[in-house]
This record gives sequence, structure tokens and C-alpha cells, in this order.
Amino acid sequence: MKTKQILLAALTLLFVGVVNAQNFKVDVDKSELKWVGKKVTGQHNGKVKLADGVLAINNNKITSGTFSIDMKSITDDDLTDAGYNQKLVGHLKSDDFFGVEKFPTATLLLTESVAFENSSADVKGKLTIKGITNPISFKVIKNGNTYTTSIAVDRSKYDVRYGSGSFFENLGDKAISDIFTLDVVLVVE
Repeated sequence: MKTKQILLAALTLLFVGVVNAQNFKVDVDKSELKWVGKKVTGQHNGKVKLADGVLAINNNKITSGTFSIDMKSITDDDLTDAGYNQKLVGHLKSDDFFGVEKFPTATLLLTESVAFENSSADVKGKLTIKGITNPISFKVIKNGNTYTTSIAVDRSKYDVRYGSGSFFENLGDKAISDIFTLDVVLVVE
């Protein structure tokens, strides 16, 4: 009898948790992903578009999230010369970097989070780039229906080798940092 009561209580808590969970669709037109890549002689920055996304919140905590990034949408914002800009973007889309013809989408799957405290929460997930998945963690700031974060990504873990000191020696001033940042402004409906 006691076992039945415990089972019933557990099922009730599970049902209440599922009912209280809220799924929010990402507004891809209002959301923004900005990237910054650094090299010895400077840096480049630009944007990439979010294709779609869903964020689930329960008890002031992110319980899951699934986001698709349109890698074909990569742009550069710092080069004003159209020819150089097009050359850089083409190189980023090539197999030297993200190989967008073969891998047109990157994904981020949120797997766990602590509850928001003072509008901030630590989040863990799995990032997939070029078909390679690695764990990732970052801090998210919540402001109404907007969630912001800065994610440091080690491109060498995703077989993005061009100019990487992790794969090549004696690059000198041609070396490109393995870490690029992705600043995210996520707006949900």
C-alpha cells in the first residue's frame, strides 16, 4: 500500500512538472547571433542566422532547448571592401572552415541548467558543428522574454583546422585563434 502511495505521489509530481513547463518558440527575426574570430594581426566579426529554436522553462529553470543555426547565412561586418568581404565569407563557408555545403546547419541542444538567480543561470548543452558534437557550458542572462549569452567555442574540437596552432606549426602571424565567440540575443514568443 505504501509503495502505491509513493508511486502515485511521484506520478502526480511528474504530471504537475510537465503541465507547468512552458515551451517558447524563438523569434528568429528578432534574435541575433554575432561571431568574433581573432587572429594574430587582428580580428573579424559578423553574423549568422538562427533557422529555428524552442526553449522550455519550468520552475524558473531552462529544462531544454533546441536551436538550428543556418551556417549558409554567415556574413562579415567589418570588411567594407566588397571583394575582400566576399572572399572572407566564401573562405568561412569553404571546407577550410565550416564546410557549409556538406554541413549547412549547426545545432545547439540544451541539456541542463540551474534555476535563474538574479536573472542569471549556468547552462550546459551539446553543440554540433560539421557533424561533430561536444559538450559546452555558458551563463545565460534573462531579461523578460530575451535571453543573452556569450559562448566561447573551440573550433579545433569541430575539425575547423585552417590557421590553427593546434594542427599546424610555424604559422607566425598567419595563426588564427582556436577560440571564437558567439554573442547570442535570443528573443522568445
